[in-house]
Amino acid sequence: MEFLVERFPAVGKEQWQARLAAGDVRNADGGLLHPDSGYCPGTQVFYYREIAQEPPIPFHETILYQDEHLLVADKPHFLPVTPSGRFLHETLLVRLKKRTGCETMVPIHRIDRETAGVVVFSLAPATRDRYQALFRERAVDKVYEALAPPGHDLLFPLTRRSRIVTGDRFFTMTESPGEPNAHTDITVLEKGTSAWRYELRPLTGKTHQLRVHMLGLGVPILNDLLYPVVHPVGGENFDQPLKLLARSLSFVDPVSQVLRRFESLRQL
Repeated sequence: MEFLVERFPAVGKEQWQARLAAGDVRNADGGLLHPDSGYCPGTQVFYYREIAQEPPIPFHETILYQDEHLLVADKPHFLPVTPSGRFLHETLLVRLKKRTGCETMVPIHRIDRETAGVVVFSLAPATRDRYQALFRERAVDKVYEALAPPGHDLLFPLTRRSRIVTGDRFFTMTESPGEPNAHTDITVLEKGTSAWRYELRPLTGKTHQLRVHMLGLGVPILNDLLYPVVHPVGGENFDQPLKLLARSLSFVDPVSQVLRRFESLRQL
């Protein structure tokens, strides 16, 4: 107890007492740890994280497809794919585990919390690496849609290649001189008066790639809380989601050899 309180003062002694009493703190072998358990340097300690005031996400996911190997979900805006930061239960992974009872489920890829659309999960550990290899080897055709300002000065279709690196803040990215590591093909689907609908096809998967590339072209995606201006955490407006949608994914299934295509039912 003394070690936990000293090492993690933000949690507080009362919360650690409650977690220990509930059996939520264990050693590497799964054995329960108690307030008077001895401290041993090098010991691995595991605990189940809790968030006292987790903000609810008032939107729901849809399951588009499920078999013994895969589950494909249609994620709403604002819902994180996996637990992080302020979110634990209000994440796509935890919601789907509770809904299906499948504890072996893991996402094969990620999309931003602010982005809606198609996300693929592996259900079977035995075939997981075969599906993960599709993304590692860039054998997945990914199509996104975005609403952004008109690009009157740009000639479409176009390709944006650049080097994307971590920005001045650890949670933002920026384009930097050097060998390109990010590639996006962009075309226009529809021209409106105040905004155009763009189709984005990323050949690489760098963090925030589409948002950074659109910003670099001078047409930042509408309602972006990071680019070009960073807004405070928790400042999202549920009535103004980021206008970015993971429209579809397609690939040759490595198990069945069937060409699969999954498309979001959502509209920007």
